[in-house]
Amino acid sequence: MFTDEYFMKMALQEAETALEKDEVPVGCIVVSNNRVIARSHNLTETLTDVTAHAEMQAITSAANFLGGKYLVNCTLYVTLEPCVMCSGALSWSQISKVVIGARDEKRGFINKNLQLHPKTEIVTGILENECSAIVKEFFKGKR
Repeated sequence: MFTDEYFMKMALQEAETALEKDEVPVGCIVVSNNRVIARSHNLTETLTDVTAHAEMQAITSAANFLGGKYLVNCTLYVTLEPCVMCSGALSWSQISKVVIGARDEKRGFINKNLQLHPKTEIVTGILENECSAIVKEFFKGKR
């Protein structure tokens, strides 16, 4: 049986890919029945699109794979807590579980008292140190 840490390491690989492209290093994957059905990372700079967050890319890819707009019985693993825009999309997708690496105290949805779909389970802190470190190093290099 695969663990949350196993899948979060895959999301971290996506964050590394974003870093190589000088994108904010956020990565995510979507899993259904222990199978990765979508992988993504931030592409806002590459696509010149403020909505091209890793989560938005993953939701679209997973929905296309499944042939429908709802991600019931799917889990999204994301290295950084989703923003308000992404949390709204995740809510509409009715995803069953969201696993978050590092919290985003400033831009994340949790401190904004927003909820995902009522049936969505939220888990935080999986590989938190690794997920936080890649973002902190990226922004340290930008300052």
